[in-house]
Amino acid sequence: MQLFENMGEYGYEQLVMCSDPASGLKAIIAIHDTTLGPACGGTRIWPYATEKEAIQDALRLGRAMTYKSATAGLSLGGGKGVIIADPNTQKTEALLRAYGRFVDTLGGRYLTTTDVGSTGRDLEFISQETEYVVGLPIPLGGSGDTSIMTGLGVYMGMKACARQTWGSDSLRGKRVAMQGFGKVAYHTAQHLLEEDAELFVTDVYDGALNKARDMGVEVVSTDDIYNIPCDIFSPCALGGVLNGDTIPRLSCQIVAGGANNQLLTDADGEDLHRRGILYAPDYLINAGGIINVSAEVGMAYSPDVAREKTERIYEIMEQVIHTSRREEIPTFMAADRLAEDRLASVRGVRHMRRAR
Repeated sequence: MQLFENMGEYGYEQLVMCSDPASGLKAIIAIHDTTLGPACGGTRIWPYATEKEAIQDALRLGRAMTYKSATAGLSLGGGKGVIIADPNTQKTEALLRAYGRFVDTLGGRYLTTTDVGSTGRDLEFISQETEYVVGLPIPLGGSGDTSIMTGLGVYMGMKACARQTWGSDSLRGKRVAMQGFGKVAYHTAQHLLEEDAELFVTDVYDGALNKARDMGVEVVSTDDIYNIPCDIFSPCALGGVLNGDTIPRLSCQIVAGGANNQLLTDADGEDLHRRGILYAPDYLINAGGIINVSAEVGMAYSPDVAREKTERIYEIMEQVIHTSRREEIPTFMAADRLAEDRLASVRGVRHMRRAR
């Protein structure tokens, strides 16, 4: 694997390899871009099959965090941490504290929070070794569970898409097929049910399905979810689910969900556009989590500030749709352009300051 070639391809500033044999820690911290502020992104704990797979995941996810913060108007850059471990059997206090020491060596260039496989309790251990942690439980002065605001943001993105598709942002009676029913999907579903939307849910875990049944939601198999006639298809599990095999099976007018990196390739985003399916770029509408933790950076956390900023996702989604239609480009390209224009603008201001 050509590391510098891969970093250059994605525009990365820094890639840190972390090893602590005593605790068994093997981790990667990827800092993509700090133009707008310190890189911020969760730490994913996952039993990657190979080190190459872990590095590629960190590079892929960190870049998305830059674009997520940029489109949301935050003063944060993008980064990601990954720990190669099974979160159910290999996660220990020693391992997490060792990771925290590596985060601390970066001197605030990278702020970490939760991601797949990590919890608020894990952040408590990490914070024993570094102050560069956001999203700690509220009793410890943090902003708490990021999935609450993430779910709200996905819901706001859906409503913006609905308004542009059907002339009204009401989701009453709309059929929504949710692939995955973790914490983000659960909070999104609460908003949808309050509007009397009709939900169809799948997940690989029985606990998640039981929670859906308790809410009165219809459960379907993991394969059938793509074939459900619906108004909105909502990917809320892992990435790459929108691809050449699944897109032809969709029967919907909108795709909007909380999962990261839903498009397997850019060509799949172009395919959705050709088919007339309105795609809500994932990093735009699932930005509620990063917005939530941003409300504690440099200030006391305010849930009202976090909610107000998260609700702006509605307006940003509409802006992206208008650009997409005006320039006849897919929505993922319009969102990328919004992020890249902001980054270029701030870089320009910095260059002007240095020239003085």
